[in-house]
Amino acid sequence: MHKNNQTMKQGDRLLKMPGKLDRGPIEFKSRIAGSEGEVMGIATRGVISVPQTMTIIGAVETMTAYGFRRLPITDAGTHRLRGIMTARDIIDFLGGGDRFNLVRVKHGGNLLSAINESVREIMTQRVTTMPHTATIAGAAEIIVTKKIGGLPIVDDEDALAGIVTERDVMKALATEDTDVTVEEVMSTGLRVTGPDTPIGSVTREMIAHGFRRLPLVSDDVLFGIISASDIMKYLGSGEIFTRLSTGDVAEVMGLPVRTLTGAELYTTAPTTNINDAALKMLQKGVGALPVIEEGKLIGLITEFDLVKAFYEE
Repeated sequence: MHKNNQTMKQGDRLLKMPGKLDRGPIEFKSRIAGSEGEVMGIATRGVISVPQTMTIIGAVETMTAYGFRRLPITDAGTHRLRGIMTARDIIDFLGGGDRFNLVRVKHGGNLLSAINESVREIMTQRVTTMPHTATIAGAAEIIVTKKIGGLPIVDDEDALAGIVTERDVMKALATEDTDVTVEEVMSTGLRVTGPDTPIGSVTREMIAHGFRRLPLVSDDVLFGIISASDIMKYLGSGEIFTRLSTGDVAEVMGLPVRTLTGAELYTTAPTTNINDAALKMLQKGVGALPVIEEGKLIGLITEFDLVKAFYEE
């Protein structure tokens, strides 16, 4: 694990002598360094990243310890970005999608063996980035159009310079007052699941439909909400290992999903102003709020919905 070392420049290597033989004039390549854009004013600097050789469990433990939903993967020397691992990649690995083949096929279902593979086996390699000269509006546009929760920022040498998330952008854009209410921008027609649904089934549902969270509903009553980060923490906190006896992944993914939900459940009303909804998300540290009317769940509003709403205002 390392932080970005901004004093190390790729161009430094061009200053080395070419050797004893005369190979002609040394070609000095150069770039004009761009000034930092306003996006760096809201981004996280000194980003923690890990090398491709770190184990999967090591990376997941790092994300859990720091409360990250995404972790950049970089070269140790140059800090150039090689990939990113997200909470979604981890639930894919635990049973939701193609990455589960690493557990099921290569390791015969043995989770204890599979988690010691290197992180390069499951990381996302094609990463959308943005330059450190970008604007906040530019970040919002990429988040909205590509539906990405966070963007690594690179400098003139393509080294990791920071990361900006939809929460950062929402916080910046929510300073502008608006008359828009939650019911105008919330998601409706929600896909929900029951609190007794096995964790493995929930991971498959999330990957198949591209969800980061699912409301848990029983007898028309909202029981809670489960997110990809909740399932990631199940592995990263070590709780999953207290339930393993043979190492078979089926032992731990067959448990009801309600075992992973927290006690606190924050909601909002359809008539709430989106400035107030954004403030509540920031204060409570949550990425979404179920929308309740007359005791029933009628929608869900997320950080993405708010970034989109503020951006389009």
